[in-house]
Amino acid sequence: MSIVTRPSAGATLLGGSIVLPANACPHTLPPRRVSPWIGGPGTAGTVAVVGAGKMGLPLAAQFAGHGWNVVAVDVQDAVVEAINEGRSHIGEEPGVAELVASAHASGRLRATTDGAAAARDADVLVLIVPVMLDADHQPDYRYMDAAVTSIAPGVHPGSLVIFETTLPVGDTRGRYAPLLEAASGLRADADFLVAFSPERLFSGAVLRNLASYPKLVGGLGPASTERAAQFYDAVLDAEIVAMTSAESAEFSKLADTTYRDVNIALANEFAAYADRVGVDIREVIAAANSQPYSHIHQPGLGVGGHCIPVYPHFLLSRAPELSIVARSREVNDGQIQIAIDAVRSTVGTLDGVPVLVLGLTYREGVKELAYSRAIPLIREFRAAGARALAHDPLLSDDEVRAIGAEPYAWGSAAAVRAIVTQTGDPRWRELDAAWFPELAILVDGRNSLSGLSLPQVVTYRGVGVPGRG
Repeated sequence: MSIVTRPSAGATLLGGSIVLPANACPHTLPPRRVSPWIGGPGTAGTVAVVGAGKMGLPLAAQFAGHGWNVVAVDVQDAVVEAINEGRSHIGEEPGVAELVASAHASGRLRATTDGAAAARDADVLVLIVPVMLDADHQPDYRYMDAAVTSIAPGVHPGSLVIFETTLPVGDTRGRYAPLLEAASGLRADADFLVAFSPERLFSGAVLRNLASYPKLVGGLGPASTERAAQFYDAVLDAEIVAMTSAESAEFSKLADTTYRDVNIALANEFAAYADRVGVDIREVIAAANSQPYSHIHQPGLGVGGHCIPVYPHFLLSRAPELSIVARSREVNDGQIQIAIDAVRSTVGTLDGVPVLVLGLTYREGVKELAYSRAIPLIREFRAAGARALAHDPLLSDDEVRAIGAEPYAWGSAAAVRAIVTQTGDPRWRELDAAWFPELAILVDGRNSLSGLSLPQVVTYRGVGVPGRG
């Protein structure tokens, strides 16, 4: 594609969701293998991808598919074994299994648990290891610190180290470059290069995202930025945006995800007001978003996943004065109270009341429980004395029990008094009220079941959607 200093174009904000077109691959000729790789056009070297999980393995496969030799580094023996057999361990990501098999068969993809050895062999190291939150909502660096420590002895003159894991602003320069310098005895941005380039991927569409979203890159200095931009220009089909610093690139990812959290919190507060005045928030949002500068998101029972509930806290850890950000986290985390209050107002005391929660993953179609709002929802129902049942088509009975709920077999009769949908899985539209002869209320946590046929004795409650019954 091309390397620019500002994204060349954006998408319209005219309502609804935005899907950018995937770019055609501009790399028409196989790259020429070189060692060491120093950024020359049309050349390829060796890259180590540290963290071969749901985002790391697709990256490794993408890089191998563009002619690079790839070493995937992971601490889990089972992951390493699967990759070395040409198998993907992340079955739900379209296209990845085929790309992994092809890359392995061509000899361009292997895996190891030895980070230092991989670093010694690599021209480029890309780290994509989780940084989550601790119990105090502060960044939990244990996995990234361990990953950096593992590769640091293998960093050598000419190495390019890129962090793709979302980090608080300043960590690339202030936390990890000094760690690498201390272990290697080399100088960052001189003897070896360091950059930050945020992962901007959506589970279920990773390979498409890699070919469509502009790739943001910011280094410790101009040399680091230039080399990192050259690397991504060689392995991606999207536009590469060379930013002025690692800090700008770090902040861009936090701004992106925090914007969505704030937007959803605003939609949730709008929904609460819509309930009060008796209008349908979906109609209001659709009308507002017909003006191209409005892009209000949808309300619901809160926000889950590795990104949106986490990264605002990365900002707050360095800038606690960001009051709108803090308030948005409070609003979104508090949304499960809507379901609890609605059930209690309909059935009275929750003591001994059977309640069914539908959808336990953080969103439908993705087997991931990170920060799923179903977990505190079930915990709160149980704390109030309710008997919690649950179902998710992606989870086994044992996985449901591990969350603290009794498994419900889809389609079976059950004496539940309340149902709460925590995801918008299309399967819920098959729900038959006849399965639940004692049902008193359905709380539609994602506003996806307003058209469902229910007996008149059953109350329907959405989020900002007029109720029935």
